[in-house]
Amino acid sequence: MSFELLSKLETKIQAALETIELQKMELEEEKQKAVELQQQLEDEKRKSEQLQQELHNWNEKVTGLVGLLNNEVA
Repeated sequence: MSFELLSKLETKIQAALETIELQKMELEEEKQKAVELQQQLEDEKRKSEQLQQELHNWNEKVTGLVGLLNNEVA
C-alpha cells in the first residue's frame, strides 16, 4: 500500500512540477510582451511629441502669415 501511495505522490509531484514549468514559461512570455508594449508606448509618445511640435510650428507660421495679411490690409 505505501508503494502505491508513493507512486501517486510521485505522479502528483511530477504534474505539479510540469505545471510550475508551464507557468514559468507563460510568465516569461508575458514579461516579454510587457517589454514590447512599453517600447511601443515610448515610440508612440515620441511620435506624439513630434506631431505636437510640428503642430505648434505650423500654428506659429499661420499666425505670422495672418499677421502679415492684417498689416497689408490695414
